[in-house]
Amino acid sequence: QVQLVESGGGVVQAGGSLRLSCVASGRAFSGYAMGWFRQAPGKEREFVAGINWGSSITYYRDSVKGRFTIARDNAKNTVYLQMNNLKPEDTAVYYCARGRGTGIATMRRLYDYWGQGTQVTVSS
Repeated sequence: QVQLVESGGGVVQAGGSLRLSCVASGRAFSGYAMGWFRQAPGKEREFVAGINWGSSITYYRDSVKGRFTIARDNAKNTVYLQMNNLKPEDTAVYYCARGRGTGIATMRRLYDYWGQGTQVTVSS
C-alpha cells in the first residue's frame, strides 16, 4: 500500500512563509518524480511544482515562481514545498502526489498516488 502523508499547513498572514512536507511510505518514493498540487474552494485542482527523481529538474506554475521551492530528500522519502511571500490567492488545500515515472509532469492524470492534503490559509 502506497501512502503519502502531508504536514505543515496552517494559517499565516500575507507575506509570511510555510514549509510543507510529504512523507512517502517505503518503496513508494524510490525512482519516481513528485509533485505538489493545490485546490481552492470551487476550483479545479492545479499543478504547483514538480521535481524529478534525481532533483536535477524542478518546474513551477508561473504564479509561484520565485516564491515557492520544491525539494526532496530521497534518504528520508520526503518531498518539501517551501512557500515564501505567501498571498491570499495561495489559500488552498495542498496535495503531494507521486508521478508515474521519473520525469516531471503537470497533468493530474500522470500522478498515481495522492496524499490527503493539508490546508494552507493566507490572510490579508
